[in-house]
Amino acid sequence: MKLLTSIGDLDTPISSDVEITSTDDEEVTMTMQTDLADTADTADTAETAAATIPGPTDGLWHLRAAGVSLVLEVARSALPQILHWGADLGDLPADELDALRAAAVPPVASGTPDAPVPLTILPEQSAGWLGTPGVTGHRDGADFSTRFLVEQVRLVHDVERDGAPVAHRMTVDARDAEADLTLRIEIEMLPGGLVRARGRLRNTGAAVFTVGSLDLALPLPREADEILDFTGRHLRERSPQRHDFVAGTHLRESRRARSHDGTLLMTAGRRGFGYRSGEVWGVHVAWSGNTRTFAEQGMPTGERLLGAGELLLAGEVRLSTGQAYESPWVYASYGDGLDELSHRFHTYLRSRPQHPGSPRKALVNVWEAVYFDHDLDRLTALADAAAAAGVERYVLDDGWFRGRRDDTAGLGDWTVDDDVWPEGLHPLADHVTGLGMELGLWFEPEMVNPDSDLARAHPEWILQTGNRMPPEARHQQVLDLAHTGAWEHVYGQIDAILAEYPIGFVKWDHNRDLVDAGHTATGGAGVHAQTHAAYRLLDALRAAHPHVEFESCAGGGGRADLGILERTERIWTSDCIDALERQTIEAGTGLLVPPEMLGSHIGSPTSHTTGRRHELSFRGATAFFGHLGIEWDLTAASEAERSEVARWVAAYRQHRDLLHHGRSVRTDDPDPALRVHGVVREGAGEAIFAVVQLTTGVWAPPGRVRLPGLDPDTTYDVRPLAPGDEVEPGHGEALPPWWSDGVRLSGRTLAGAGVQLPHQFPERSVLLHVTAV
Repeated sequence: MKLLTSIGDLDTPISSDVEITSTDDEEVTMTMQTDLADTADTADTAETAAATIPGPTDGLWHLRAAGVSLVLEVARSALPQILHWGADLGDLPADELDALRAAAVPPVASGTPDAPVPLTILPEQSAGWLGTPGVTGHRDGADFSTRFLVEQVRLVHDVERDGAPVAHRMTVDARDAEADLTLRIEIEMLPGGLVRARGRLRNTGAAVFTVGSLDLALPLPREADEILDFTGRHLRERSPQRHDFVAGTHLRESRRARSHDGTLLMTAGRRGFGYRSGEVWGVHVAWSGNTRTFAEQGMPTGERLLGAGELLLAGEVRLSTGQAYESPWVYASYGDGLDELSHRFHTYLRSRPQHPGSPRKALVNVWEAVYFDHDLDRLTALADAAAAAGVERYVLDDGWFRGRRDDTAGLGDWTVDDDVWPEGLHPLADHVTGLGMELGLWFEPEMVNPDSDLARAHPEWILQTGNRMPPEARHQQVLDLAHTGAWEHVYGQIDAILAEYPIGFVKWDHNRDLVDAGHTATGGAGVHAQTHAAYRLLDALRAAHPHVEFESCAGGGGRADLGILERTERIWTSDCIDALERQTIEAGTGLLVPPEMLGSHIGSPTSHTTGRRHELSFRGATAFFGHLGIEWDLTAASEAERSEVARWVAAYRQHRDLLHHGRSVRTDDPDPALRVHGVVREGAGEAIFAVVQLTTGVWAPPGRVRLPGLDPDTTYDVRPLAPGDEVEPGHGEALPPWWSDGVRLSGRTLAGAGVQLPHQFPERSVLLHVTAV
């Protein structure tokens, strides 16, 4: 292990001749109202390392983990510069690190500064960088441009943050004496090869400094010549879009404090990169408020980068003397193909101590079964049908609280409606738990209906600007949780409900954008503080009720970032349960979020949101790979349908250990009508694949389908998996000869040659079970 001390006054690269010491770890805490740290920067942990890495060598560090290398240069005159982020370079000796640095220096070109302009992790105009700057802000117009000089660097290995392992942690402290600002940059490499970074900007001057942005940037090689990101809307999240990486800035901003139309990932790679091949780099902002993510190519020198950070509204962060703004973590993943990039995110999420470790309970949510029609007899009958199907959790959705007979009233009044529930929720809770199921409950804590007791009593608790109310959405406004009274009101009411009833699961919804969201008292923009306040509310409720699992829902998948996933056990992936739409929605969301955290439900035969009608086999096979639930009035289903639902629930419960702990794999099938994806158990002893026929294909039968991710030297038994083994015959077509008895092939053959699949009608799916012989 190595720990760097202060650099000193010499404007030279940092020396590696330093003393190794150990200090106690203290994390800066944020104040409740401002979320701006007033305390001084404190030391980082330098714990005893289980292993060491080479470096530093004359200001160079080479960090490695799980097939990824990150080579950084830090000198007093410049913030950290990443010389390489990508494929593992091996155990580089000191002289080769020096040679790598020399080989990376570009010559001076016509029309450029007389010395090469470094692209640092936080780019500065003072160094000659004229792309997107890392820090923007001002002190009443002055100090708009920074020049930070590094004062101290620390590097520790094999430590933890919040209970999760960190392979390497670098902390860089810098100061701009002219602007009276200090900067701390933290760069961490996680054991799975994921990189993350954040910055903390502190005002040391007497006058207020207004922060405009703090964006972190990671360089890309010239080979990254194509961009893939995602867009969408409510009911159609994560729609992929690709285009060439050209000069200029491809900027994606989310100003809604949720991101149906935003991108969870901004990726760039070699043109044509897919799931299984092609180098690809991607970034993600772990923040549930407004964000900005961009891919940029500067001219004339052509540097390419991915950048990201919080999108701050005007005046949201104003730092008084001693106060600091800390950016969200920006996560960065590299892979040979999207599957490898995705796996690094999944590995990190699964390494955290709060990651759900118990089997993911099959659940029923009553929303699309009853909507606001809360009748005890009807709801208990639905509970009986769900329990008979093997369901383990029963979630009572919107409509249980005072005045909530439709979506026009009641939000903010989190007490049980006596008119509908004269004995409270106890009769339903007793019935549900008596059937052996866990009870879940819906809340929308951040919102308020103007038609509510809360809004009538405290209109000043509503986010608004200039004494005008924002336009309503779903007949609701946003409650200003940064107001102490509003926060305490919501916390008290929800805490009381969770204390009174045997609630094991909370669906936490967020059904409107934050528009014109200002604090009533000050008129200042409020999205930044609102996001921190929502985090505090979740954290406080989780601490008070540690047995309760929380789901993030924001009109479906509008809030699916790693910031909210630090506080929730799953997301509701989309309000659209149409199985065909879900194939694309879950493929995009699943690049970031592992299957066990993706709420995926079997809907009714006719989709509530699209009007499409799908066979139960397709709906079941689509929900099977996520955290399975049912969103259907089972009391209206036929006996045959209920029996088939029970078969899907039983298969899910039998195989969820594999589905929720294995490695997600996807293929790059040449037929766009076909989608093949699956999960391979750690050790590659077992796998389950879905072969999905999205539309009619060009070929019939579809040809051989490759099954990747298996051990090439192991022989596997491949056969259909019930209940996803049934194929509807059409036009006299026969099943492939191996279908009835299975076939045995090596992992190498399955990945390189594949197996012939039956011809399927559109919007159908079959499952394959692959087991080592």
